[in-house]
Parts: sequence; C-alpha cells; structure tokens
Amino acid sequence: MIRLIPRVENSTAMVLLSPLLALTLTALSAYLIFVFILVDIPVSSVFFTLFVEPLIDSYYFSELLVKAAPLMIIGLGLSIGFRAGIWNIGAEGQFVMGGIAGSAVGLYFYNVEAFWLLPLMTIAGILGGMFYAGIAAFLRIKYQVNEILVTLMLTYVAVLFLSAMLQGPLRNPSGFNFPESRIFHDSAMLPIIWEGTRLHIGLDCRNYSLACCLVWN
Repeated sequence: MIRLIPRVENSTAMVLLSPLLALTLTALSAYLIFVFILVDIPVSSVFFTLFVEPLIDSYYFSELLVKAAPLMIIGLGLSIGFRAGIWNIGAEGQFVMGGIAGSAVGLYFYNVEAFWLLPLMTIAGILGGMFYAGIAAFLRIKYQVNEILVTLMLTYVAVLFLSAMLQGPLRNPSGFNFPESRIFHDSAMLPIIWEGTRLHIGLDCRNYSLACCLVWN
C-alpha cells in the first residue's frame, strides 16, 4: 500500500531548484498562452522583452528593480505571518491602503518642503496597511472568520477604494477631471540611488537585513 509521508525537512537541492522550477513552469505556461493569443507578434520577441531585455538594458533593469522593491517588502512581511501559521494573501490590498494613507499625507502637504514629510508619510503608510490587515485579524480572533477569504476579498475593496479616492478627495483639482492626484513635492519622494532612473532607496538591501533576521532566526 502506498502512503504519503510528509517531509520533515526540505533537501538542499529542492531549496535551490524550486525557484528555477517555478520560473521554468511560468515561462512554459506563458509560452502556451502567447501561442494562442498572439497573431501578428512573434512569441520569441515577447520572451526577449520579458526575460532578456531587462538584463541587458540599464533602463529596463532599473525599472525591474523598482517593481521588485515593494514585492520584496511584501514578501518579507508575509513570511513572518506564514511562519506564525496565518495565511494572509491580501498583501496587495494592504499595500494599496498603505499607499493611499501615505499619499494622502503627502498630498495634504503638497506645497510643503520639510525633512519630516517623508517620515510622516512612511508612518501613515505603515498604519494604513496595519489597519487594513487588522480587519482580517479582528474577524479571525472575534468570529473565527477564515483569514484567507477575508484578505482576498478585501484586496478588491482596496483597489476600488483607490479608484474612488482618485476620482474624489485625492483628485488633482488642476487635472482636467482625470483620475490622478497632484505631483508629489520633492520632499515627499524617496531619494534616488541610481541617477537617471527611478530606482530609489526603497531597494537598499540594508533595509531588509533586520527583517530577514526576524524571519529566519
């Protein structure tokens, strides 16, 4: 009789090969999808743009790192909850709500040049994300509601709330009714660490060292 026995520890080979396996399966799935939906564009050119160009062009590489910075922050934050057995899969919504809270502070002081503005926005962003994650935590503790479903559904609420804010209180009064906010003041922008690109200090690896220690120790 065949029995499935849970593995106590992951092998070193599996730990090293898992990202490569995931990347391979992702690329294969994308290739099959592109074959069916792309008619006039060669699939090879799409794969070159996705997987090769970001590695050989400095601008695209910097944009890749810009996109990676918030994903790294989210991943580290979620890993702490996962180790505690809490399955929070609503990081996107919590990230959006934190962004709304931080942006609201920056827009409120849009014409103010002060050193305290960026730290204040950071604190507001942290509190906004914590509050939104706290909704699922409250429902789980008080009413035993499954946090997977709550965090997933709240993600869609956050995205719709962002749309409502950009068409309402946070909309640029000089933006010709387009759903966009004012341009942030320089004091409300993260410092650039790669001149000529948008790559900012949010990618600085030193920002993740303490979080990594908390997760893995």
